[in-house]
Amino acid sequence: MRSKGLKMLCAVALTALLSACGGGGMIKRVSEPAVGIQQLTVQADGTWSVDLRIDNFSSVPMTFDTVSLAIKIGDEAAGTLTASPALPVGPESADIATIKLTPTSAARIAMADALTSRRTISYSLDGTVGASAEGRQRTFQLERSNQLNPVPGLPGVLR
Repeated sequence: MRSKGLKMLCAVALTALLSACGGGGMIKRVSEPAVGIQQLTVQADGTWSVDLRIDNFSSVPMTFDTVSLAIKIGDEAAGTLTASPALPVGPESADIATIKLTPTSAARIAMADALTSRRTISYSLDGTVGASAEGRQRTFQLERSNQLNPVPGLPGVLR
């Protein structure tokens, strides 16, 4: 009799545990995205093509509507990356937005020096990214610092 009671208690506990887990469905979480430079290409006319990698760490899809990020190359302010990409990014995924930039003279010189000497150069991004998820618009304040390295065999390209 005691064994039957123990089995019954275990069955009740397991049922309660399973119903507690399955009742609410998937938890929807909106997290701050991450933005970094995937690739920067110096064009023949001196402008830059900047491939921004936007990482959506949320558990729901997000559409990245606006980007406004001040960019610094080395110690030089290069300008502001401004775009309205309307880029849909799935949950826990990433995608690329390409933005054109006419850099400042000082940033252009710093970049040319890094490319001719084939050395790494640091960059920083500071500003906002606007995104919508499930009908709600949000603005995220972002700061990011990293480095870019010249790509062997691809003149004017850094990753």
